[in-house]
Amino acid sequence: MRLPPTDPSLRLKARGSAANPVGRFEPYERVRVDDGWDIPEEERVLRTEVALENPRSVITRNGSPDLPFDRSLNPYRGCEHGCIYCFARPSHGYLGLSAGLDFETRLIARPNAPLRLAEELRRKGYRVAPLAIGTSTDPYQPLEAKMGIMRALLEVLSGFQHPVAIVTRGATILRDLDILSDMAKRSLVHVGVSVTTLDAGLARAMEPRAPAPEIRLRMIARLSAAGVPTRVMAAPMIPALTDHELEAILSRAAEAGAQAAAMILLRLPHEVAPLFADWLERHRPGRAAHVLARLAEMRGGRLNDPRFGSRMTGQGMTADLLAQRFALAVRRLGLGRRMPALDCTHFAPPPCPGDQLSLF
Repeated sequence: MRLPPTDPSLRLKARGSAANPVGRFEPYERVRVDDGWDIPEEERVLRTEVALENPRSVITRNGSPDLPFDRSLNPYRGCEHGCIYCFARPSHGYLGLSAGLDFETRLIARPNAPLRLAEELRRKGYRVAPLAIGTSTDPYQPLEAKMGIMRALLEVLSGFQHPVAIVTRGATILRDLDILSDMAKRSLVHVGVSVTTLDAGLARAMEPRAPAPEIRLRMIARLSAAGVPTRVMAAPMIPALTDHELEAILSRAAEAGAQAAAMILLRLPHEVAPLFADWLERHRPGRAAHVLARLAEMRGGRLNDPRFGSRMTGQGMTADLLAQRFALAVRRLGLGRRMPALDCTHFAPPPCPGDQLSLF
């Protein structure tokens, strides 16, 4: 499936998507048509734009039985990493933007998120439980190096002694090793590092602005050496494209010091399915039909299965074999251990300026 191309005068430098279809909530579709009267425009690079948002609240609740957490936080909307398969792309539709190029070039930062988080943690009705960050868009995407929102969030969480689980593929997390290692000593943090493939060329095409695979393995090594419990996320596993690398990814991560591992089958909700199919036709045309056929086999005949219980793992013989391979590999490599429990017992709002201090 090929999507209509974007403006031909735009040069897409290190972008995952080559199209910008309208969001699924928009009433009209825009298609560029050459009628022969267009005056050729001078080529220009499509650059990243950043808007600021001041949210009233930042903690999002969920009741999914597939997730090991009930609350999460996202310091950014959209993600410049540009991973073509990202299941969070459709979230840009709620902003009236496209899940294609808009998702990776029209970003929204929430610089007041640390202040809002502190306010929410101080509410009398708040009940502590691990907070997940990075489960949608990456908190350590390139913009974080400039904005520093994630570091400020960690400072709040550390001050409140609030546990957090982070998922990322961004190397900027190493900037925050001082905070992370201190929180790890108090059993307040876990980190999951996503490694999708060890093939640098494939990663560059599929995840154009994310760190190369070898850098992610070094991230695991440095986090582990600093005492931060670290899990390798072999996610997403893409049938007939990256699934043959599963054991190699887990082996390299174990050598780097990962304590545990997780695997998630490729998910293609809403607009992501046509975007991913278009990417396959452009970058891996000889494999496109095979990849989509294998995925449909594992998704009950469709490219996406949104049902709880199967959306992360798939179904059928091929999905079962992949799960068995994962189980055997983690057992052999010692990655089948559970991560150390996050400690919720010491949560306490720090005193505000002017507060009377306790005598006990």
